[in-house]
Amino acid sequence: MKSFTLYFAIFACLLAGTAHAQMPSTLSNTEKIYGVSKFWQEVNYNFVYLNQIDRAAWDSIYKVTIERVQQTKDDYTYYQELEKMCAFLGDGHTNVYYPQAISQQLMTTMFGTYRLFLTNFDGKAIITRVNPSKKEEVPVGSEIITVNGMPTAAYMQQFVTPYVCSSTDYVRQNESVYRLLRGEMGQTFVIEIKTPAGIKRTLTLTHALSDEQEVFPPFQEIGLLEHRMLPGDMQYLALNGFGDEQIDSLFHAVLPQLYQAKALIIDLRNNGGGSTNIGFDILQYFTEDSVLYGSKNITREHMPVFKAWGAFLTPQDTMQDNQDWGMTKAEMTKAYLMAQDNYYSTFPYEPTKITITDKRIVVPTVVLFGNNTASAAEDFLIYADNIPHFTFMGDRSYGSTGQPYLFDLPGGGRARICTKQDVYPDGRAFVGVGVIPDIVVKPSIEDYITNKDVVLEAAQKYLAEKLATGKK
Repeated sequence: MKSFTLYFAIFACLLAGTAHAQMPSTLSNTEKIYGVSKFWQEVNYNFVYLNQIDRAAWDSIYKVTIERVQQTKDDYTYYQELEKMCAFLGDGHTNVYYPQAISQQLMTTMFGTYRLFLTNFDGKAIITRVNPSKKEEVPVGSEIITVNGMPTAAYMQQFVTPYVCSSTDYVRQNESVYRLLRGEMGQTFVIEIKTPAGIKRTLTLTHALSDEQEVFPPFQEIGLLEHRMLPGDMQYLALNGFGDEQIDSLFHAVLPQLYQAKALIIDLRNNGGGSTNIGFDILQYFTEDSVLYGSKNITREHMPVFKAWGAFLTPQDTMQDNQDWGMTKAEMTKAYLMAQDNYYSTFPYEPTKITITDKRIVVPTVVLFGNNTASAAEDFLIYADNIPHFTFMGDRSYGSTGQPYLFDLPGGGRARICTKQDVYPDGRAFVGVGVIPDIVVKPSIEDYITNKDVVLEAAQKYLAEKLATGKK
């Protein structure tokens, strides 16, 4: 879900050194107000979870934001206000995106002679990668305990988390830690760290391009699909994205080997989503069923004349037919709910048919996933929920999927609003909750430092016991 790409070429000379780069300031107050109003309007008309937010508070935020954006000094601070407004909605598929001219000048990990990558471990901001020249001064596993004189948790709660759009608290915290030190070129942070040995150090960090591109430990290149043999006739299959149809041909290339497996691990921990259909096309090879049950889809309906009629109705009016109006009880209810922006309909539902005639792979299978398993990868998990030889292992998934509606904002930015609610076939929620694994396994910071994949190890141990007992 995240991109670590940095755009060096265009701004290399402009952004050199530690002086603040000039953020664009192109928007008039009229355009600023229009952008806020456009976002507010589209949320009211299209946001599928409108019934889950405090409407009075939402309208109040709209009014306050109109006032605040007129005081913003540039386009960056304007978009920060939009992002904060969006974050109130608490949905991972409803977001504000900065214009390219702004995003190119924002930095998260580079501080000139320092490079720091942060990860959330048990609510702590842990430095999990540094540039090699600083690995002794800032050891991997060091915790950031203060930022600009404030305890890290307090700083994050005031200056970072209010701008993070997420459906779940744990992803909101993950993203808040990752973005803890995000800022403009030239922006300075004074942080205090505590090393794994308990030594405290104070660092003054100023965002600037880093000449040292390497990091420690180095990033492992992740392919779209990874396959390898494991001991005990097990095989490992990582599906790292459903956004590229090439994964289908990669899968078919390893299919002959997969047919030899006596047990299988399917890893979705790095799968941020893409196309639900791509995931289903692969999943159908791992079930004996003729159909699979995916999520049910719900959306809002809006018919202006029903909303107009409903404005005159009370809850009591929905209890019976109204002969004077020539409306049935169902129509009266529909009108009343539309006046409240609260009329929902469920799409016709039926399971998805398996279309392949090829041989299936039905062996004890563990599916690994975690907080970064999102969107279409979560749809994969819903389809797989009742496959009897599957066991889910890891941590809760991202907890957000749906169909976003995209639209433009002033100054070159964009926004998206989730228009479709997805639930389990039986109506259970997983958006805002996450898909919950059968067996919870979470890596610790010690596991990270020692490069120990405890989730994969647990899956191998579990399957070895399955094979020993001859159970699926």
